[in-house]
Amino acid sequence: MSTLERARCRLTAHPLALDAALAGGVLVCMVAGSFVDPRGSDGVTWGVRTPDPLSLVLMVLGALALVFRRRDPRTVLALTVTVSVVECVTGDPRAPVAMSAVVALYTVASTTDRPTTWRLGLLTMTVLTGTAMLAGPLPWYAQENVAILAWTGIGATAGDAVRSRRAVVQAIRERAERAERTREEEARRRVAEERLRIARDLHDVVAHHIALVNVQAGVAAHVMDKRPDQAKEALAHVREAGRSALNELRATVGLLRQSGDPEAPTEPAPGLAQLDELVDTFRSAGLSVEVARADQGTTLPAAVDLAAYRIVQEALTNVRKHAGGTAKAEVSVVRVGPNIEVTVLDDGAGEDGGPDGDGDPGEPDDGGHGLLGMRERVTALRGTLTTGPRYGGGFRVHAILPVKTPRPRTAEDPA
Repeated sequence: MSTLERARCRLTAHPLALDAALAGGVLVCMVAGSFVDPRGSDGVTWGVRTPDPLSLVLMVLGALALVFRRRDPRTVLALTVTVSVVECVTGDPRAPVAMSAVVALYTVASTTDRPTTWRLGLLTMTVLTGTAMLAGPLPWYAQENVAILAWTGIGATAGDAVRSRRAVVQAIRERAERAERTREEEARRRVAEERLRIARDLHDVVAHHIALVNVQAGVAAHVMDKRPDQAKEALAHVREAGRSALNELRATVGLLRQSGDPEAPTEPAPGLAQLDELVDTFRSAGLSVEVARADQGTTLPAAVDLAAYRIVQEALTNVRKHAGGTAKAEVSVVRVGPNIEVTVLDDGAGEDGGPDGDGDPGEPDDGGHGLLGMRERVTALRGTLTTGPRYGGGFRVHAILPVKTPRPRTAEDPA
């Protein structure tokens, strides 16, 4: 920061000192101007004159009033106009006391609105110019009288221009602050959405693989003594499920890394292309699953592809956990017009009548986060999700997803 900028900051922090310095400068200018005579003995020439003592007193009073121009601008304007009127009537030769009234008018114009500036400006111009022309010692057409008219107009115009500039700068600053707040709110909203998406992915991954591990570990414990070969195979499935869970967790949690962190995950997100592998993991856990697909040649957006995969994964996980050991599941993926329809059915009655005892075997026992996650995924893509028990037993999960990714749903959009 330069010396001039530091001095300006100090003066801005002490407005009374700044006004006192301004008043002193105005007083010096008025006193200096009172000794100059533009009408010498040889015509329009510059000369030296001696100001009247009353004029000096009026100049000091006008300058003193300017010290308080910020506290009460209109009162200061009235005082400076009064001393200027007295000078116009009594001063001979006239001293430039009206300079204090010009500064006071500038202050009023810079701190009020435009209609007030017009009213007070015209009143000040009329009073000072009219008094000088009608009651002053000089002829009405004298250049000093015209100068009073011009200087009061300049003071009012300059003050109004400064006020307008301050208003523009303030408006720009407020718009910038609003834009900054909007960017911060948008960033927070995106962070919340990303956190929710990652939470859904973590739930799907953990619920699916832990369910498989639990089933295979139970099988291994049951046949360990009598059929060690089958127990060994079940433990191999446990190890494979654990490895897959770790890989998917690593890929999902890797999204939380900072942009400069090394070894960011590069594995593609799962999709319907891995549906057969997903189904095989459930079949190896003892769940009978049949798959029917009529979506050949359909290229899905990444978000839709991932959502369809997660819906099948979560639905089959719920079937394995709640529909009973003899349950059978059916998975169908069909292209219907502009949509892709994913359906997961099971015929199990549930070993416990549903986790909440309501007979809904497909509903997870983790507070409903599985179905809630499915619904949030589908809603974010502007699709529809239908879940509920089937007539005659079992559970049905049916999702309709658009093939083309729509504009993401926002809080302002209707539900």
